[in-house]
Amino acid sequence: MRQKIVTFGEIMLRMTRPEKQRIIQGSTWDGYFGGSEANVAVSLAMLGNDVEYVTRLPDSQLGKACLNELRKYNVGTRFTVHGGERMGTYYYEDAAAMRGSSIVYDRAGSSMTTVNKGTISWPDVFADASVFHWSGISCALSQGAADVNEEAVCEAERQGLTISFDINYRKNLWKYGKSAHDILLPLAKKCDIMFGTEGEWQLLTGITPPKFTATSPDFTFDMQRHEEFFGKVKEMFPKCRKMILALRNALSANHHILSGVLWSDGAIYPAHVYDIDNVIDPMGVGDAFIAAYLHALLKFSGDCQKDVNFALTASAVKNSIPGDFNLTTEEEILELL
Repeated sequence: MRQKIVTFGEIMLRMTRPEKQRIIQGSTWDGYFGGSEANVAVSLAMLGNDVEYVTRLPDSQLGKACLNELRKYNVGTRFTVHGGERMGTYYYEDAAAMRGSSIVYDRAGSSMTTVNKGTISWPDVFADASVFHWSGISCALSQGAADVNEEAVCEAERQGLTISFDINYRKNLWKYGKSAHDILLPLAKKCDIMFGTEGEWQLLTGITPPKFTATSPDFTFDMQRHEEFFGKVKEMFPKCRKMILALRNALSANHHILSGVLWSDGAIYPAHVYDIDNVIDPMGVGDAFIAAYLHALLKFSGDCQKDVNFALTASAVKNSIPGDFNLTTEEEILELL
């Protein structure tokens, strides 16, 4: 029986100034490997799943260090291909008080941005897989990366895999002349599970979701408005069976209200509302959500309310962990839940 989960995307080296210094300050950096789909893979492996992460890396000491980091968490890397001159890097400035976070990307010409069709043997990758997860970031990198991602989605559909999609829109990545809407919409129609924030759902569908204005855990969801929203979205994506609206209200840099709403086969399940008043590192919070949801979907036998609450709890915990990876076990999440 197929059990493996496959994710695909670019992993990068993230450089962050310690103690919330600005990028132009200081003389030292904290370095972390990370990237949306790699974050999902590590989270899934931490939760006990058989997971394979597919990417393209340079055949260099940095590329080897990256693979070693993934393998440390039991993430499969046997379908990683080598090529290109460099690994992408980004520089991250932590938010503090009223100052927002900031990111400077240095990923032009990276191994993943220069990948081309035919580089990865997707029939071999998916031979023993049950789920394929991808995100819009891969399609934003270059036409070549978008083409490889399309190859993967089409092969996964041909083999009958469950296809999971995180919209993951990054405005400053779409630089090669194509719009996110035009590239992502046809591929999204092939997916069974879709995940996104309020802004990402609106970008993809043109439909405005209900606004999340929570300032405390006492927030009440307007279920009728959510039913109307998901009903319209379902008309656009008839194949999709599970849709997740990820919700976050940042009251300050270190105080966030977190929740989410699951639409599953016509029914709606609002998650708990978490008040997180000491955010340590918000990077990878959405990735933690979707990884935990996929785990719950496979593990908890159709208990939709438990699935979304488990996913949200994992996402909330990630706010307390430095770096991009959610290094949390199923037992820890269930205890907190």
